[in-house]
Amino acid sequence: MTLVAGIDSSTQSCKIVIRDAATGAVARRGRASHPEGTEVAPAAWWSALQTAIASAGGIDDVSAISVAGQQHGMVALDADGEVIRDALLWNDTRSADAARDLIAEVGAEEYARRVGIVPVASFTASKLRWLRDAEPENAKRVAAVALPHDWLTWRLRGYGPADDSPLGPDLRQLTTDRSDASGTAYWSAERNTYDDELFTLALGHSAILPRVLDPGDRAGTTPTGVIVGVGAGDNAGAALGLGAAAGDVVVSIGTSGTVFAVTDTPTHDASGTVAGFASADGAYLPLIATLNAARILDAIARLLDVDHDTLGTLALQSKAGANGLVLQPYFEGERTPNLPDATATLFGMTLGAATRPNLARAAVEGLLCGLADGLDAVRRHGVGSDRILMVGGAAQNTAVQHIAAQVFDAPVIVPEPGEYVADGAAVQAAWALNGKRPSWPLSISATPTPDYREIIREQYSARA
Repeated sequence: MTLVAGIDSSTQSCKIVIRDAATGAVARRGRASHPEGTEVAPAAWWSALQTAIASAGGIDDVSAISVAGQQHGMVALDADGEVIRDALLWNDTRSADAARDLIAEVGAEEYARRVGIVPVASFTASKLRWLRDAEPENAKRVAAVALPHDWLTWRLRGYGPADDSPLGPDLRQLTTDRSDASGTAYWSAERNTYDDELFTLALGHSAILPRVLDPGDRAGTTPTGVIVGVGAGDNAGAALGLGAAAGDVVVSIGTSGTVFAVTDTPTHDASGTVAGFASADGAYLPLIATLNAARILDAIARLLDVDHDTLGTLALQSKAGANGLVLQPYFEGERTPNLPDATATLFGMTLGAATRPNLARAAVEGLLCGLADGLDAVRRHGVGSDRILMVGGAAQNTAVQHIAAQVFDAPVIVPEPGEYVADGAAVQAAWALNGKRPSWPLSISATPTPDYREIIREQYSARA
């Protein structure tokens, strides 16, 4: 049996899945936690990766490996390959003003035309502009800029600071893929090229950027000879792991919420609502993202002093519309809509509505309505939605499944719990090894009966 490994270096943890390259059967898994916070030392990712590999029994018998990772994070390197400062993650909103400045200087329509996306706080270009303005001395030291998966791929191949790597700090060896590059706001998925002018506008000077590889390419090998695949951004990795095809819309409920689909045509949305990303298989990945997703349920479960299962049980004791109670769940600001300074608001409080079941249901409905708004947004750009593939830890909650079938006006399919980002990276590893994208089966956990209830979306929209 030939084994391949896929890694998901996410916001919260590092996961590794080792699979049979031919059948996709899981051989073993490993995991390690990441530090909390919206800025993290990349060394913590590298340490977690080593721990995850060890917990999976090592990779001595693995033929190929690939890394998918959280998008947008800014890894700034100096000429010696040292990390200049902790990486700002996608969910760090201090760069919101920087994003607005870039739009004012270039124009939203021009950004959409040139790189398919319009800056928001999450994107790398916004973080580079923040660095230029807030930490000018650090900005001057920047010799190269990488994304989390780029940096980990580089380290896996043996590169890094001279005192901590066998091959040293060769910045020209940095690589990335189309999907992750398309989330920087200085690379065009449509033209497959960096926009050097936009990059320089963000940072204030030029720097080395990772070479963008094609799907199925090899980034290189580890020092022990394991083939290293091209890697991907997390959402594109998940689409690859799910085998998403035309007509499939993926709704992912994790730390963030995302709605995305694989399409053959690029997206240009000057409003910035839909990001025109690239997919990991050579196509395009129109996507909306919300900052608030599963942690909405965390917050309300803590407030009610219950676990998630009990929260779901309470939610199902309330009827559709939660008796008029509406939660606008912008606990951490919001990216879609672009309201980085917003807070959560509870509407419709009456003596009759103020019950634990209504609040529990309002939390689930608020979470799903934000994602349903995202589905509408991608549909406006020509995306078909024959079915919705709903993934993420919260997707396994029975109440979330039941209410999703009432919020979404398309059939909802819930795949078996899995590490689909890591699975997508494993697909890449097999692709790099054999020169052909594998086709592995997808197992389904639930298919809730469609039961669309207009009142839920109507109430939510009325509070926008």
